Amino acid sequence: MAEPSSESSSWAELTHECLTNILSRLTIEQRWRGPMLVCKHWFRAARDPSLFSHFDLEPRFESAPTESPAWWLPEFETKIDSMLRSAVRWSLGSLSVIRVRHCSDSSLDFVAQGCPNLEVLSIKSCANVTDSSMAKIAFGCQKLREVDISYCHEISNISLALIGRHCPNIKTLKRNYFNNLDPSQHKGIVPDNYLDACPQDVDSEAAAIAKFMHNLEHLELGFSKLSAKALTSICEGCPNLKYLDLFGCVNLTSRDIANATSSLENLEIRKPNFYIPRSVFHTERYDHWRLYDERFQTDIFRI
Repeated sequence: MAEPSSESSSWAELTHECLTNILSRLTIEQRWRGPMLVCKHWFRAARDPSLFSHFDLEPRFESAPTESPAWWLPEFETKIDSMLRSAVRWSLGSLSVIRVRHCSDSSLDFVAQGCPNLEVLSIKSCANVTDSSMAKIAFGCQKLREVDISYCHEISNISLALIGRHCPNIKTLKRNYFNNLDPSQHKGIVPDNYLDACPQDVDSEAAAIAKFMHNLEHLELGFSKLSAKALTSICEGCPNLKYLDLFGCVNLTSRDIANATSSLENLEIRKPNFYIPRSVFHTERYDHWRLYDERFQTDIFRI
């Protein structure tokens, strides 16, 4: 009986620095579900500011076999908001990386106030993040260098313009959209009313990118309804682009892309080539068009 008591005592007597070092080797989820529930000493160590320079839940989302409909429920959003606010509070201003999904304006307002050193903000699939909180982010987090607002339908060109104007270090922007050519990928998971609310004025967003994000090096616009003219404006306004993702952008032909990017050297491009499901078209009329191919160079073949 003496040995367990001795071991228990040795763990209890660990210094704060030593315990913090041990906890730093755990994931956020492991710390949240384990050490924080052991005792007050461990709870204090588990929320040490040094453990909250990064708040990254993306590995947890990506490790799930499939996206869950439960993630789109208000109850889940409330939990994410609560975790994010706690991380901001415990970081004491040291947070530099935030990667979450399904948060809301409520927690992002908190981020804007408490994270002056934030450099990376990834908030994919946030149905209730709007221009209101993004404006506060633009003013409060001016060290941003990477932003991912993919699948956030309530964010518009207004936010992009503000971020570009007030965050001059922006190098990476990810603004991907849901695959609207194959809705079956999201049917029964993402609410139908949210899918139907997908932003349409993508050329205005392109104009904001071109005008205010001159230092961009990495840009993702997957499944955007971007026009050739808008793509040209982006390439002219962002001369430092090194990577451009246009996958699923069916309004663009290979000729459009070649003309728009001709002045950009060493640019890696992910082109719009992909398989188009037959269900997208009227079978009797388009049954022979099964592939969006680079051979279709002219406007008459634009899908």
